[in-house]
Amino acid sequence: MKIIADADKCVGSGQCVFTEPDLFDQSEDEGTVVVLNAEPEGELLERGAREAVDNCPGQALSLTE
Repeated sequence: MKIIADADKCVGSGQCVFTEPDLFDQSEDEGTVVVLNAEPEGELLERGAREAVDNCPGQALSLTE
């Protein structure tokens, strides 16, 4: 699975960073999502990435095969 982030949809709430700081950060300039690990495995994928996608208020995150 791969994390896809759409910075144009990102509202900068930081929910992804709070959910899984090992996978996400925010840009210093715009505060939009930065993916630190686009292809997580194991628990990072199953818990962290999926939860961040589900909790994203701007629907800026998705997972693809």
